[in-house]
Amino acid sequence: MSITRIFVPFALGYFLSYLVRVVNAVIAPDLVAELGLTAADLGLLTSANFLAFAAAQLPLGILLDRYGPRRTESVLLLFAALGAFLFATATSAPGLITGRALIGLGTSACLMAAFKAYVLWLPSERIPLVNGLQMAAGGLGAVVGTVPVEMAMTVTDWRGLFFVFGGLALMFSAIIFLVVPRRHGSETIPGTMTDQISGIVEVFTSPQFWRIAPMTIASQSMFLGTQSLWSGPWMSDVAGLGRDTIAHHLLWIAIAMVAGFLGMGAIAERLGRLGVKTIHVAFTGILVFAIVQLPMALQWTGAVLPMWMMFGFFGTAGILSYAALPKFFPPEMTGRVITGLNVFTFGGAFAAQWGMGVIINLWPNAGGQVGSGYAPEGYQAAFAVMLALQVAGLAWFMVFRRAKV
Repeated sequence: MSITRIFVPFALGYFLSYLVRVVNAVIAPDLVAELGLTAADLGLLTSANFLAFAAAQLPLGILLDRYGPRRTESVLLLFAALGAFLFATATSAPGLITGRALIGLGTSACLMAAFKAYVLWLPSERIPLVNGLQMAAGGLGAVVGTVPVEMAMTVTDWRGLFFVFGGLALMFSAIIFLVVPRRHGSETIPGTMTDQISGIVEVFTSPQFWRIAPMTIASQSMFLGTQSLWSGPWMSDVAGLGRDTIAHHLLWIAIAMVAGFLGMGAIAERLGRLGVKTIHVAFTGILVFAIVQLPMALQWTGAVLPMWMMFGFFGTAGILSYAALPKFFPPEMTGRVITGLNVFTFGGAFAAQWGMGVIINLWPNAGGQVGSGYAPEGYQAAFAVMLALQVAGLAWFMVFRRAKV
């Protein structure tokens, strides 16, 4: 069986998922100007994607384990298409929020379905690297969501972009359903619904899960919430950069993120052969990611691009947890393990993205600046709060020795 038939369709889906996730970092000024959004409004609007994404994770784990990744993702992408079309035609904030929520629901399987498929089809020692390649496909979506989107905005507007996104969701749904092979002629895994739910309980009562989860959730919440929205406004309101410069900076951040996904996966695979556990590689990467954020919280603007590129590279370290955690559970539970972690990760991303907006909004609007015009002091407070949460998660991993990982 060619790995291309498995990897490429799921990579296309995750490419689109990341593209629609990060695009608001570029189009935020247009949304603010057209709808008069506050920082809290903008955070809620964008994070609605994460909230729906998180809410879908537990049932998604059951669907993946019971019906397989091919059918699950191809159906859900239809909801993403509907959400994109609603977003493109909305005339008010509630309509935009509804569209973003449907997009979040529709793309909720794009990564987890791929991870599930790779566990079914690939040897375990290759999974960290292939997971990294899958994440790199998402990183390419983030790349397209920067300068290419800014260029596209010269020939269309944000509504036209979302019409295109809806069409891509329909096309990728068909590709996944028609190209990805069935598993041994049937994708349905036997077992009652009670059995499926009991598996979720087993995951959530596992000490291994609760040692790894806090640092992963804190790190990924900051990374997802900031990279998909607040990175652009920070550059305009704190560093004073113009829109074109910000778009190019976001492009390089996304490139660094792709390099991080590929590099972290390759490093974990190589060190694994030497006996170094994947979760320990993840811990080290997450620690460096936290250190990188310290100058951001202090509003140091002496080297904006290198600092944010390091943010993009080391922000990918948390994804290694998704390769490490399933090793403590039977293969047939993989879907529930990774979506169990994901429900907290994306719930945290929703809280982080919206919460950062709420904190930023506590300071008076600076006004007259390029971009959103929010006060720099608000960003300083928001980044400091998120950094403190990550430090707490790392400390918990170090002191919680009851789980042998």
